[in-house]
Amino acid sequence: MTIGIVVFPGSNCDRDVKWATEECLGIPTTFLWHETRDLSHLDAIVLPGGFSYGDYLRCGAIARFAPILESLLEFVDNGGKVLGICNGFQILTELGILPGALTRNQNLHFICNSIDLSISSHRTDWFAKYQLGENIRLPIAHGEGRYHCSQDEIKKLEDEDSIAIRYKENPNGSINDIAGITNKKGNVLGMMPHPERATDPVLGCIDGARILQNLISS
Repeated sequence: MTIGIVVFPGSNCDRDVKWATEECLGIPTTFLWHETRDLSHLDAIVLPGGFSYGDYLRCGAIARFAPILESLLEFVDNGGKVLGICNGFQILTELGILPGALTRNQNLHFICNSIDLSISSHRTDWFAKYQLGENIRLPIAHGEGRYHCSQDEIKKLEDEDSIAIRYKENPNGSINDIAGITNKKGNVLGMMPHPERATDPVLGCIDGARILQNLISS
């Protein structure tokens, strides 16, 4: 089982993810330059956090046109697992793989902190081993992490049981306290918190380890 981590100009969490998956969890992991097109040798893909293309237009708006993301669409259609973290979540919404958008935080400030989250769905592999309502703690680091979508989209997410995790105390104004969602099929997860920053015991918290382990679980 091999995981690929997409590297864009401006990515800054790609090495964090590789340390968490390969060094902490023992999962073979490789970097994928944004111009790569062949994903056939991979079992799962991570879109990491950072500032792809400098976020000069809008978070994830330029990255969505990267050659690798054309192949990612087919990868998702074929059931491949994809995890988008922070900027990766933003890219997934720009691509239309996940609904909604990530906008400026309510207070217009960049937030960097560890926060409490609640598991709100265990329909998919990502959180199947969690209990509903289980609390976990993960770091966040974003200026545009306020999740927004229409009421119709909220209803659809709720009907599909696709709202995976929620903030216990909403730090950014996200609608319905949403911190992470899945697609209907369940093979794609987008989340603003950083599980890779809570995987190494040296950092004092390993609540993110189970999430990353699910990149290769079925």
